Amino acid sequence: MAISKEKKGEILSKLQKIVKDSTSVVFINFHALPVAESTAIRRALKQKGVGYTVAKKTLTKKAFKEAGFGGTMPELSGELGIVYGTDPIEGARGVYEFQKKLDKKIQILGGVFEGKFMNQSEMLTISQIPGLQTLHAQFVNLINSPIQGLVMALDQIAKKNQ
Repeated sequence: MAISKEKKGEILSKLQKIVKDSTSVVFINFHALPVAESTAIRRALKQKGVGYTVAKKTLTKKAFKEAGFGGTMPELSGELGIVYGTDPIEGARGVYEFQKKLDKKIQILGGVFEGKFMNQSEMLTISQIPGLQTLHAQFVNLINSPIQGLVMALDQIAKKNQ
């Protein structure tokens, strides 16, 4: 069914707003994804503060080309979904979790990260970065490890001298 020019204008303005307001964008192919699973994805992403919309490829390409991002836009094949948000990693990580669960029903095609287009492999790498709390815990553990080793060594020296 053809979309009227008015409706295309509304969709294009929505996409332009997404491009302007989002820190990162992930393009996904949701081929053969049932409505129930699509709804579950939308709800899970919304809880994380991430948006999800579906748009025509031509309108999407037009909105993103006008934005002037660096690099080349990834190939957008299949049914196109757009995941966007202000957190640079959360959208990609949320989609990646569902990609693992829903074997071949949803797939990351690429995206926009730090003002540049990213291909599929780059977005997959970004999606596997741990969350901020996990990174903080790893950092604290990294700092604590040498101190803990020093304390254990001093304890052994003290036991030996007794």
